[in-house]
Amino acid sequence: MRRHRKIKIVATLGPASSTKEMIRILHEAGADVFRLNMSHGSHDDVAARHRAIREVEAEMGQPIAILADLQGPKLRVGVFGGEGAFDLEVGQPFRLDLNDAPGDATRVQLPHKEIFDALEPGASLLVNDGKIRLLVNDCGRDFANCTVTVGGTISNRKGVNVPDVVLPLAALSDKDRRDLEFVCELGVDWLALSFVQRVADVEEARSLAKGRAAILSKIEKPAAVKDFDGILAASDGIMVARGDLGVELPVQNVPPIQKRLVRKCRAAAKPVIVATQMLESMIESPVPTRAEVSDVATAIYEGADAIMLSAESAAGQFPREAVATMDAVAQEVESDPTYTQIIESSRSAHRTTVADGIVSAAREIAETTDVKAIACFSESGTTALLVARERPRVPIIALTSLEGTARRLSLTWGVDCVVSEPVDRFKHAVLAAIHAAVDQGYAQPTERIVVTAGVPFNTPGSTNILRVAPCQERLIYEGEPE
Repeated sequence: MRRHRKIKIVATLGPASSTKEMIRILHEAGADVFRLNMSHGSHDDVAARHRAIREVEAEMGQPIAILADLQGPKLRVGVFGGEGAFDLEVGQPFRLDLNDAPGDATRVQLPHKEIFDALEPGASLLVNDGKIRLLVNDCGRDFANCTVTVGGTISNRKGVNVPDVVLPLAALSDKDRRDLEFVCELGVDWLALSFVQRVADVEEARSLAKGRAAILSKIEKPAAVKDFDGILAASDGIMVARGDLGVELPVQNVPPIQKRLVRKCRAAAKPVIVATQMLESMIESPVPTRAEVSDVATAIYEGADAIMLSAESAAGQFPREAVATMDAVAQEVESDPTYTQIIESSRSAHRTTVADGIVSAAREIAETTDVKAIACFSESGTTALLVARERPRVPIIALTSLEGTARRLSLTWGVDCVVSEPVDRFKHAVLAAIHAAVDQGYAQPTERIVVTAGVPFNTPGSTNILRVAPCQERLIYEGEPE
């Protein structure tokens, strides 16, 4: 099923979209990747959704990527006495401590010693997604005396954000480690890592995954923004998780951060997802707001690899309509001449390897002649990622004999993945590429494609050969003896 757009759509599964029938409907509407949110549902629920996705994949004959999103450590206040809620007013004192006695209007337990270890006077604490803000005046190993700077109602087990310090917490909780092992054994393609603060967080997840899934780091902490270059280098992909970023940073900081991170990911040839509240109103409405459509369009104009639906597809009343809306917006934006101008003007000119030169040449040839597609053989996915970094105007066909590689590449901008037979000779690669291009409607038998590969085959990062191939050559090759 050929998509008529380059950007990919990630749809989160949940109560509104857990059946095989709905998963198929969402895929047909435009979902390329399905996200399993490990914050909700049991392992049995996750396994059932995974199984349904794979059944739809088999029926559709097209690779589908599965992204398991790990919960990460959850920082929350304790419980309150009385009715479980109190109003805090601006200017009043409020204390957080390790005492497990029920809280009141003057104090509450914060059962996370690691926060007290890291706090310093002048730091901010945000409660309930930033609706309540506390300024730390004095703190120790088991307490923090604060002043309320933004008031509101505080209640049982509301979440806490600590934006001003790097917390001595690993990104993986005990639950996350159990979940990671479960989904890797299940056979997911991507692991989204929450609460990333430092490179070591990514390295720990990679050591536990043992190559069974690619690592995608969620950028949702100020510390991650600060150390982004290192985190990007250690990761296979990035998610710009704007929800928590907008809580822990001034909201006006998020748009320029989004643009900067997307460009860095593009330059590094690593896929990047823009996520959170993209079509939030469609949880309850069959149509989005104009502002939401503009937000989705902005991510597309920036050249992001994927845009993501969360509650819209997981728990909303209109999951199919939300996916279809994203698909329609993407097709409209990508048909705009301004889109092509923006994408091409923002290409990275930094090229240092033979592979860089080959994929750049492939893109130049495709855009200055009548070539209809770029086909690349890529067992590891590297060649396809480099071609996608060029953001060519023509379609990209990635051929690989590894089903896992094809699934992971389903997240990458403009890449149509085809699982092919293994090849050990370049002419066989050319023949397979021509068949894929013609069979999927990218080229007619009288037209041409560009084929790139690395010789010797099955050597990651060895892209070193380019061929402009007339599709009629398949008649010649098929008549040759082996």
